[in-house]
Amino acid sequence: MPKKYQFAIYEKRGRIAYVTINRPQVMNALHPPAHDELWEIFCDFRDDDEMWVAIVTGAGERAFSAGNDLKYTASHPEQQGAAVRTLNPGGFGGITNHYECWKPIIAAVNGYALGGGLEIALACDIIVAADHSRLGLPEPTVGLMAASGGVHRLPRCIPLKVAMGHMLTGKPMTAQEALKWGLVNEVVPMKELVPAAERWAQEIMACSPLSVRATKEATMKGLSMPLDQALNYQFHQSLLMRHSEDTVEGPKAFAEKRQPVWKGR
Repeated sequence: MPKKYQFAIYEKRGRIAYVTINRPQVMNALHPPAHDELWEIFCDFRDDDEMWVAIVTGAGERAFSAGNDLKYTASHPEQQGAAVRTLNPGGFGGITNHYECWKPIIAAVNGYALGGGLEIALACDIIVAADHSRLGLPEPTVGLMAASGGVHRLPRCIPLKVAMGHMLTGKPMTAQEALKWGLVNEVVPMKELVPAAERWAQEIMACSPLSVRATKEATMKGLSMPLDQALNYQFHQSLLMRHSEDTVEGPKAFAEKRQPVWKGR
């Protein structure tokens, strides 16, 4: 039975881990105790062999996360200027820095994803957004910068000039604009948000979990390598995949004209 948390809801259903940021009274903005809980949750997901995909969302319909809890920050001036350094090893939301997980994570953005909220979504592999969502990095409007990955990940996801336009002004984009630029994978009405994320999860889980993890690791690590190096590098998850029961099961199921039964080993 998953542990109960104060600032997040953590559920496991089948092979899917559900992570809900649970501070709706402040639009799911995060403070250090919430970061610590999310770090613990995402580490548990990463280390639980029974969990194959995670879906992260926010409580309510107003916000995925409005980012840093500025009221908390203002009331704790001793933490200002060192917010990121004083967080857990995973950074904002537990997954934006020093968090290595080759299992897929899906962000179900249910409203505002601003600042650190967008940085959490950017750290996920797939983003599904409700049609009323707004996504942006408004940090410069309050004397800060998107230092938890936003200034690095957003320009890697959308055209540089588009990213710079939004980052330098702090102007958010609509869900439809985010879809246009390829920042999100799908936009749906709010009532269809979680089912859409679950559909993505089910489609992922129709594939071999070890193949999925090998694909994610090779893709993400390969982005920082020259092509010839990436092509010839021995990625750890790929080695696990090649020596797994699932690599035998896949071709066997294809030859027998049946659905494969993946074991994840």
